[in-house]
Amino acid sequence: MAVRAQLLTAQRPGDVVETVRELTLLQIDPVKAVAPAQHLVLWSRLGSAYDPGELDRLLAERTLVEILGFVRPGEDVALYRAEMERWPTPSRRDGSLRPWQESNARWVEANDRARREILAHLEAEGPTPTGALPDATEVPWRSSGWTDDKNVQRLLDLMVARGEVAVSGREGGQRLWDLAQRVYPDVPTLPLEQARAEQDARRLAALGLLRSRGPECPVEPGDARVAGEEATVDGVTGTWRVHPAYLDPDDRFTGRAALLCPIDRLVFDRDRMADLFAFDYVLEMYKPKAKRRFGYYALPVLDGDELVGKLDATAEHKRGVLRVDALHEDGDWSAARRDRVVAEIHDLATWLGLDPDLPAHLGG
Repeated sequence: MAVRAQLLTAQRPGDVVETVRELTLLQIDPVKAVAPAQHLVLWSRLGSAYDPGELDRLLAERTLVEILGFVRPGEDVALYRAEMERWPTPSRRDGSLRPWQESNARWVEANDRARREILAHLEAEGPTPTGALPDATEVPWRSSGWTDDKNVQRLLDLMVARGEVAVSGREGGQRLWDLAQRVYPDVPTLPLEQARAEQDARRLAALGLLRSRGPECPVEPGDARVAGEEATVDGVTGTWRVHPAYLDPDDRFTGRAALLCPIDRLVFDRDRMADLFAFDYVLEMYKPKAKRRFGYYALPVLDGDELVGKLDATAEHKRGVLRVDALHEDGDWSAARRDRVVAEIHDLATWLGLDPDLPAHLGG
């Protein structure tokens, strides 16, 4: 169910738009050890025929839009407008806010002059990179993480949540900002509870099965609430929610080999990954080299409906090669499995415009 929902079967989706609509989102991440996450996810579904320029074109045309670091179908703006309109201003607070919501709201209020100056600049000048926007923040953003003192960046993200600004494009690695009304398609706003129920249903359809409750996540929840049907999974404690379409599918499951981005939705929720696939995997790019088991940016390896290993590879564009340092095999691989995975490595190299540089035992 999980593999089928994530479009990782032998029957590949038709194009980028179909893929994003079925997956509901693409997470943007600029790490280029192999390729940026949004492109790597699309390649893993579409294969080497996927042209990264197609995603850029669809974003420029507003067929797809970027919202808080995720690429979504443009029409799905209708699912988020009600939430944007409910931003907790002082007149809308009823005591039900989480502490982080209250803190965010008060910080935006404390920097209202900076917010208004950004809006005035965008109204007059149009698309502007983050670094060229005025910074009149009076109260700095405080965080224990990498966003500490990133005042304009955090204010912009919260202005996205308020429905005031949006990413209109990217230039030289920086986001270009404009007024949301100039970027988002003109689609009607759904009532809040209807929009939330539709989000839950689409998320469950894109993932197949989810817990009904998960850790709180401000941007993209990791649970299904009451969407779908209740089910249990053999060997796993607790209950799940399953999308009805996968309980009695029309066609028989036929799997294939696939190399996954480390933040692919099939593996992004590591607890769910462990429950469903019993797969041992950690993204080790933030670990010292001596403590890495799998590699800086190892790609999880899928074969059929099993996660079976990790590929430690790096795209070296100056040398013109996709360098493979290791293919970590979990359990005993058959020769046929190894051949399927190596074929995917060759397809990845072809897509990147590189030559595969593999260890001798893999045919290098």
